[in-house]
Amino acid sequence: MCGLISVLLAPKRRDDWERDRIWDIFTEALVQNEQRGRDATGVGLVQPDGTRRVWKLPLPAHQFVETNDYRRDARRAFDEDTVCLLGHTRRPTKGKVGNSRNNHPLTTPHIIGIHNGQISNDDLLFGAYRLPRTGEVDSEAIFALLETIPEEVGGEQYHQLVQEKVDLLSGKLTTVSIDIRRPGEMLVLKRDMPFSMHYNPDFRAMFFSSRYVFLRKAFGRSVLTEAIESKRAYIFHAERFPDEEERYSCSFSIPPRS
Repeated sequence: MCGLISVLLAPKRRDDWERDRIWDIFTEALVQNEQRGRDATGVGLVQPDGTRRVWKLPLPAHQFVETNDYRRDARRAFDEDTVCLLGHTRRPTKGKVGNSRNNHPLTTPHIIGIHNGQISNDDLLFGAYRLPRTGEVDSEAIFALLETIPEEVGGEQYHQLVQEKVDLLSGKLTTVSIDIRRPGEMLVLKRDMPFSMHYNPDFRAMFFSSRYVFLRKAFGRSVLTEAIESKRAYIFHAERFPDEEERYSCSFSIPPRS
């Protein structure tokens, strides 16, 4: 069991106060999700040009947010153009936290992602499909498979390929990922584990958390109506979601698998 946190930001001018407020909410979400995983904490951010940066340490969230990595380096990197923030609090199922390659966010050449759950057939998949592997953690199989989807694929063909990749994975999963070749597009896969969202119109930002209680406390009763269904994939576009009634640009089923 791990904690997932994400903020997807539509383009707009944000003054220092607004950026500070969003960062404070993100920081509090990390700390509130610590009970879901205390062994390591990590954050990542994505810029509109596809630039990504990651900071992660084998520390519980309440200690991680006091480090220079977070308070100075990550905070300075979060600017007016940032399109997405990702956060993860880890309770390991496979792969030692002393190896930073096992801690989240995980990266492949074009994917940055976070995962809650446990994949039971990761070794088989890496061998059968000859996927490159940098760590030992089972979660890496998810993003290695998504990496194989060609950049030019879109629409229904993309949905079908995502479904095919998810169908290969045995175990429990909820994930958030971004392909930096499409930096304003966030893919959420929810098959088993808890995950909730809330759209804040003042910030023009979507907030996501494994802990519904945190969103409820931070934003009030409206969070009750914004549940994310299980066994579905969702795509959110940073430039479009303020105009989408459902907040996501599309949703499609993903196969159940034990």
